[in-house]
Amino acid sequence: MGVEQAPTEKGKQAAKGLREAAAKDERKTEGETGHPLKKGADRFEERSKSSDGKSAGAKQKD
Repeated sequence: MGVEQAPTEKGKQAAKGLREAAAKDERKTEGETGHPLKKGADRFEERSKSSDGKSAGAKQKD
């Protein structure tokens, strides 16, 4: 949920904190690997394959 979409002030603060934590973790991971993380559909495929070596499409066929 986006910061602006949260119905309460507490929810907005939580969404902002989550976004900041995710950005910090992404910067850390990119620094450790030495290259930027893939974004969008490429990232989805990369994460899908990392779990068991199969692409998302192959998993759906099984």
